[in-house]
Amino acid sequence: MMAVAAAALAAGAPAWAQSAPGQLPLVIGSTPGGTSYSVPVQTLLFFTALSFLPAILLMMTGFTRIVIVLSLLRQAMGTQSAPPNQVIVGLSLFLTLFVMGPTLDRVYQDAYLPYSNGSLSFEAAAQRAEAPMRDFMLKQTRQSDFALFARLAKLPAEATAETAPLRVLIPAFATSELKSAFQIGFMIFIPFLVIDIVVSSVLMSLGMMMLSPVLVALPFKLMLFVLADGWNLLLGSLAASFVT
Repeated sequence: MMAVAAAALAAGAPAWAQSAPGQLPLVIGSTPGGTSYSVPVQTLLFFTALSFLPAILLMMTGFTRIVIVLSLLRQAMGTQSAPPNQVIVGLSLFLTLFVMGPTLDRVYQDAYLPYSNGSLSFEAAAQRAEAPMRDFMLKQTRQSDFALFARLAKLPAEATAETAPLRVLIPAFATSELKSAFQIGFMIFIPFLVIDIVVSSVLMSLGMMMLSPVLVALPFKLMLFVLADGWNLLLGSLAASFVT
């Protein structure tokens, strides 16, 4: 059904440029770089693309690893809602932009600029934009995770991550990011867990059963994190974890 609709749209493409009087044109002309759509169609395509941005941000960048690690840090410290979700998401977003800076620069230079100048069609620009993103994901994807999804997708035995379709590479990359995030979270939990154990043991030995160990341990956790310059160490380690 979709193929028939696509064929009908392709066959009717020349007629779009000659819309009936009183109707908005869909196509305003063709260039060597591709078809030039009218402003209403460009607006529709733009807002349609916006619906895919959250999925692209979550599944094809380092946002997943960063936001999970920061959430686990808040849970390990036991500060409940400090920092709030808005701060965690905002910090994760801008740290993601920092980490993805070189990759996004390549996408802008290789794909967006030629497309905006009209020297490159949308399909060719999308292929050029895919290459830097694929390189980034390949550096962060474990071979075992790719092998799992390649087997589930029934790819040929000679298929590699460099030539695999994105429908296989993206879930493998997301799985690797989840593994990395929880490994970092485990290392974050250890010092705070030690403080909880020490505080609980001291309170138990003093017979203070009614006093919450979480409440007593919280200032010690905050003091440890501040004295160790925890934000500097954590954010620096997160950014460095994407460098290969």
